[in-house]
Amino acid sequence: MPANCRNKRFLSVWGLFVLVLTCNSTERTNGSTVIDLQMGKNSFMKNETRGQFSAISYNIAGLPAIISSAKTPRASSIEAIGKKLQAFDIVHVQEDFNYHTQLYDGDDVHNYRTETKGAVPFGDGLNTLSKFPLSNVVRVNWDDCTGADCLTPKGFSYTRIQVALNVFIDFYNAHSNAYNTQPAAAARRENIKQLSKFIREHSAGNAVVLMGDLNGRYGFFYDNIQILTKENDLQDAWITHKNSGKMPDASKVIPLANILNLSDSSETIDKIFFRSSETLELRATSYSFLNNDFNNEEGLPLSDHHPVSAQFSWQVKTGVKYGSDHLAKAL
Repeated sequence: MPANCRNKRFLSVWGLFVLVLTCNSTERTNGSTVIDLQMGKNSFMKNETRGQFSAISYNIAGLPAIISSAKTPRASSIEAIGKKLQAFDIVHVQEDFNYHTQLYDGDDVHNYRTETKGAVPFGDGLNTLSKFPLSNVVRVNWDDCTGADCLTPKGFSYTRIQVALNVFIDFYNAHSNAYNTQPAAAARRENIKQLSKFIREHSAGNAVVLMGDLNGRYGFFYDNIQILTKENDLQDAWITHKNSGKMPDASKVIPLANILNLSDSSETIDKIFFRSSETLELRATSYSFLNNDFNNEEGLPLSDHHPVSAQFSWQVKTGVKYGSDHLAKAL
């Protein structure tokens, strides 16, 4: 961890104290365990050469209510979010901190979930829920941060998801440094470089899906989101389906904090990337900015973000014998 990051963490002692006081959970783990409600029984996996799945990424605003910027009550809102997420095959959530029980309880369709690291200040807020078997959970803290982002071990997580017998895809869930001041943007650029390097080193040759709250934009001059596409051959599902395959022009003007007022024709900080491999063709067949589906009965958003989702299709490439000798590389 760089010295400037360590210093910023210690400078925020008072904020950390407040967060500890507001924690409503004593649960704390290293987050490397998979909760397997199937008890290891994966007999439903079929030897298929093509298939599809739906995926969603959602910052659920699970900070303690006293410091959350979401407008609706947190415990009941996250319980409602948990129910709505059951419609999707693979789920990435960010800011899953102090209301994790409300998110997971009552969900009987995602048989595979990552174990939480805990509430603030111990957890990273990142969790994955899946209807397909997942394994190889790895959590990585950012090397750089600013301000309040230094109060929790934010970063990214990796999981390996088996969508059919011997067919694996590497999934990444990320939550980058927030805010658009130049110091915050500089830290976020380092986050993106760190994530890009990790993907190059650990997912070489593998199909990949990256979803999360990247807090950055192609349209902001001081961000570098585009290196994920350039260095890792990743495609952005929003650019593919909603922006005619074109990246937005970059501006030095600080973006407005209006992510709840966007439509799917506008770039949002919540993103979905994907790529194929030499053995597996992976396509995003649709993309949706869900600005109406995750509201309460009064029409208010259940979080301070709207989720983004995509429908994916996959197919083992012609001539490939996709067996044990073609398994995606494990970390």
